[in-house]
Amino acid sequence: MIEDNQKYFNRLLAVFDAVIVAFSYWLAWYIKFRSRLFSRGSFEAVPYPVYMSVMPIMVIMMIILYWAVGLYSPHRMRGRRVEIRNIIAANIMEYAAFIVVLYMRHQMYWSRSMLSMFAAINAILDIAMRLGVWQILTNMRKKGRFVRNVLLVGYSHAAEEFIDRVLTNPQWGYNIRGILDDRVEAGTEYKGIKVLGRIDNLMVILPENHLDEIDITLGLGEYYRLENIVALCEKSGVHTKFIPDYYNIIPTKPYTEDLLGLPVINIRYVPLSNTFNAMLKRILDIIGSLICIALFSPVMLVFAILVRASSPGPILFRQERVGLHNRKFMMYKFRSMVMQDSSKEKKAWTVRDDPRVTKVGKFMRKTSIDELPQLFNVLKGDMSLVGPRPERPYFVEKFQEEIPRYMIKHQVRPGMTGWAQVHGLRGDTSIRKRIEYDLYYIENWTLGLDIKILFMTVFNGFVNKNAY
Repeated sequence: MIEDNQKYFNRLLAVFDAVIVAFSYWLAWYIKFRSRLFSRGSFEAVPYPVYMSVMPIMVIMMIILYWAVGLYSPHRMRGRRVEIRNIIAANIMEYAAFIVVLYMRHQMYWSRSMLSMFAAINAILDIAMRLGVWQILTNMRKKGRFVRNVLLVGYSHAAEEFIDRVLTNPQWGYNIRGILDDRVEAGTEYKGIKVLGRIDNLMVILPENHLDEIDITLGLGEYYRLENIVALCEKSGVHTKFIPDYYNIIPTKPYTEDLLGLPVINIRYVPLSNTFNAMLKRILDIIGSLICIALFSPVMLVFAILVRASSPGPILFRQERVGLHNRKFMMYKFRSMVMQDSSKEKKAWTVRDDPRVTKVGKFMRKTSIDELPQLFNVLKGDMSLVGPRPERPYFVEKFQEEIPRYMIKHQVRPGMTGWAQVHGLRGDTSIRKRIEYDLYYIENWTLGLDIKILFMTVFNGFVNKNAY
């Protein structure tokens, strides 16, 4: 019933989104060609029917993009800032895609300013609609409507983590009635949530209380009781969830397999191990790298000349890195240092005010221009536009022993930019923290996440304060 309600709600949102996209497109056309806001508002190089014939395509593309960036995921657990950011990102993506199509088809007379207005109007109206829906739901939950009364079975670290998240996000509409546990004394509290009694009390509580949900949060040592508790909960007809106390071991989106009726949970789910996903990502890499090479070729030419003039040595710096399936490859960069002994370079980090870095090199490192030749690594297939940053063999061997799960990053192609990099984890920052972000990316990969990271790189990922 809960999943059905969520599906219905998402379909309703998609209908609202489609109506808003269509209206925004028409309104942008009207403002551009019929209003008096523009001195040449009456001039139309492209007829009205031609503009309107594209409207269905714009609607379909926007709905697909909204789905790709996660706007139709469960609404109860989504934050407003994330939703607003995703709406803006999706509109920028559609605008950019349409501009590229117009450029490739040599459509010089199609109004670019109208498309800009469409993206802005659509983003504003959709954000306003969703904020309105959000506010209505929040007000209704404050009045006790659409609130889910929850009982936790088992006092564990998982129970505390769940309580922390629910109390931090009251807009989710969860009301935790209490906890049942055999090992903790009744009356014990955690942030105002009391232990009500023993687990056996379920037989009394279930018939008497109006519970919407039971969340089983047993500690690791009590899993032998899971089958009996689940049977008791399901007999009452109350929706039941299982929040495992080993959540730090399995991924947040576990990949399950059906082995002739035997459920198998993969400890590590890597969406890019799927052939179709890998092929889709590779197509994006090829198209994206070709477009970027064409766009940045003048910049690369200028800095190739500056590198050559700054100090003796080759323009490009080739360095061995470890990539997909632990295979080694030569990664390209613009040379930003004076020439040095390769055996010393393999084990050396760059430090602040490093005397080896040239003046041109310092600027290139700060602005990530030295990374542009890696577009050719992407085209070759050694790297991807988005993925964990590759490391030198010496440091891979070192971190492999020191950092748990470090080697999992080599299950996907390394990238020019990544989830860790757009969150500021570049240069002289925590390797362990970077691995956490890399693992999140690997386990939660979608094409929408890749596109989102690329846009975040454009807005806040190029200039690196930690690059020396």
